Amino acid sequence: MWRPLVRIAAGNLNLNRSSLILNDTVSHFSASNSAAAVGKLLPSLDHAHRCFSSSKSTKSSITKTKKAEGKKSKPKGGDPNAAGAEDGEFGAGVGDDLEAGRAKRLADDEKIPSLDVGPNGRPLFTPKDTTLSQLSHKDIGSYFKFDEAALETVLPEGLASGIKDEFKGSWRPALLVRKSFLSLRDNFRRLADPPMWPSDGKGVKLKKQIVLDGPVKCGKSIALAMLVHWARDEGWLVLYAPKGRDWTHGGYFYKNPHSGLWDTPLQAENILKDFVKFNESRLRELRCKIHDPLVLGEGAGVGYLKGADTMPVPEDSTLYDLVQMGIKSTHASVNVVVRLRKELSLVKDVPVLIAIDQYNSWFTFSEFEEPVTPRSCRPIHARELTTVNAFRSMMHEDMMVGAFSHSTAVGKLRKDLPDVPVDARLPFPRYSLEEAEAVCYYYLR
Repeated sequence: MWRPLVRIAAGNLNLNRSSLILNDTVSHFSASNSAAAVGKLLPSLDHAHRCFSSSKSTKSSITKTKKAEGKKSKPKGGDPNAAGAEDGEFGAGVGDDLEAGRAKRLADDEKIPSLDVGPNGRPLFTPKDTTLSQLSHKDIGSYFKFDEAALETVLPEGLASGIKDEFKGSWRPALLVRKSFLSLRDNFRRLADPPMWPSDGKGVKLKKQIVLDGPVKCGKSIALAMLVHWARDEGWLVLYAPKGRDWTHGGYFYKNPHSGLWDTPLQAENILKDFVKFNESRLRELRCKIHDPLVLGEGAGVGYLKGADTMPVPEDSTLYDLVQMGIKSTHASVNVVVRLRKELSLVKDVPVLIAIDQYNSWFTFSEFEEPVTPRSCRPIHARELTTVNAFRSMMHEDMMVGAFSHSTAVGKLRKDLPDVPVDARLPFPRYSLEEAEAVCYYYLR
């Protein structure tokens, strides 16, 4: 007799739950304002003077967080206490003790010179005072030690994920000296400082524009970061973007009525902040060559600036002053990035290098979408973004390196990329047998 009563109670509970959900949904808007509220929810077709904000990254991060929490809370093997034991203080303490013990043993081993042995009896590490500029082909297969604090100072934009994984996996801040990196470094060294003797024409052709391409996790991002490190040690002016995908994802975006491209003021501000972190002293020495007023656009979420359409560039301005204009005002940040690209082409006092990681994300669609109808949107391609459009092309005489990253899930691109020289792609190989042997000695030491 109790079963029918349970069914009736369950039915009433579901009915009440549905009514509560309906009431909660309707209660967000009053009866008189419901039509206007619904109208606000639909995207406006007059997008030429509207500013949009991307929210895809937020949603995806929430979903990933929920999945991760679900995995952590799920007990293993049917034991309800498994999750608690796994994440408990005891497990964490044991892991910390093991890592600390491993790090201590490696530190103690470095004090014993007889243990510094690699393949064929050669030293496993390069000499202590060796710099990236002094590395030669005899150092191939050896490991180059970094000071982590100094490395973060030279690369304040952020370390490549491959470098972080290598340091964490080996408990040592060292990277393998590879033939492919030395070839890349020597290519740009000869471009900036040509040899005194004439070439016989049989050597390797020098390239001012290079796209590093190759298999997953073959070391493209690490080689690019080491190249930037070397160039900055040599006194070069380097614009380094370790996360080129960030130029096409997140933040506000709006269509510029003058250029027809899409401006992303928050990304532009971050680009300028990263650029000035290491290059401030050099930028203070370089004078601006272009003094045309900067056209102001919309600020990040605040619209146009009232009473001003342009910002003057004084005659005695330096590149540091120009960058600060974009950092202090998001109305000018996008056009400052565009102007900076033009100014970099005019710098003759020091070598200039543009290094972009995740370069392949600039040849596909961005995260942004343009409303077309109340129920449909058009994906915006990366080339339609003002900042990407200013830096993507390699059809110029400036030195530029882009590295493909398969972690961005862009997919395979066609061989002949637009605005990229046909011979710019450089296949970046996996370890050779000699390099793989050195890696085994390094990790099994």
